[in-house]
Amino acid sequence: MNCYQAKTGELARHWYVIDATDQVVGRLAAQIAPILMGKHRPTYTPHIDTGDFVIVTNVDKVVFTGKKWQQKSYQRYTGHPGGQKEEAAWKLFQRHPDRILQLAVQRMMPKNKLGRHMLGKLKLYAGPHHPHQAQGPVPLDAVNGRPASAGILYAPKPVPKQPRQPAPKPKEETAVAPSATETEAVAPSVVEATTAPAPVETAPSLETPPVAETSAPAPVETAPSVEMTTAEAPPVAEATAAEPTSSDASALVEEPTPADAQPVDAPVGEQVATTESAPGSE
Repeated sequence: MNCYQAKTGELARHWYVIDATDQVVGRLAAQIAPILMGKHRPTYTPHIDTGDFVIVTNVDKVVFTGKKWQQKSYQRYTGHPGGQKEEAAWKLFQRHPDRILQLAVQRMMPKNKLGRHMLGKLKLYAGPHHPHQAQGPVPLDAVNGRPASAGILYAPKPVPKQPRQPAPKPKEETAVAPSATETEAVAPSVVEATTAPAPVETAPSLETPPVAETSAPAPVETAPSVEMTTAEAPPVAEATAAEPTSSDASALVEEPTPADAQPVDAPVGEQVATTESAPGSE
């Protein structure tokens, strides 16, 4: 069975705020230390900082039980020979009100580099105000309150910062005809933005209408027929008399007479006369 092991930066950090007014130093420190180490979560990993941030306000109003203000003392060492100092609790409280609670929490943390890193998430303020409103800290009861297990809360992946690029220099504006691809890319957006197209007035067409659609053709006006009466009709008898009849014409066609033919009974002198007069008669 594999156990869960947290990774650095995998869990999201939470912020809590506690009011230390009239709170016992030891009991308050025993509540803050597990939150800084991450022991209030089921994802606690000893070698990874899985804790949350804690803001403590009004640290100048903490109390001790019994006569610890006079009996309790704090030692410090400067690092030089004869540099060991000892100071009562009430004197240290006058110089640094937040130092009493800080030392109580520090002695409950791991004594190594990881413990010092966890202690950096503790924010102590003497007044009721703190500059961490942007983090949205959750109020926590200082006596009986303890944050419940939040489970595995994954933090978003950090985004690397990109270097700032200098602003490009303004270029001279030149009229450039848009390419075909640019016009195709812009055309759909223009059609969506515009409203319904206005009606376009088109010129009347000059084409002749089809024959099927035309009406029936108009009647052609003809000249009135003139009926000639018998009185007005020209005389036909005289014209017919001069013209040969059909019987005579057929006779002439059937039996043509040669031009040189001469009647047998005619005398010789008359025959020559008739022959010479023919061309003139024509």
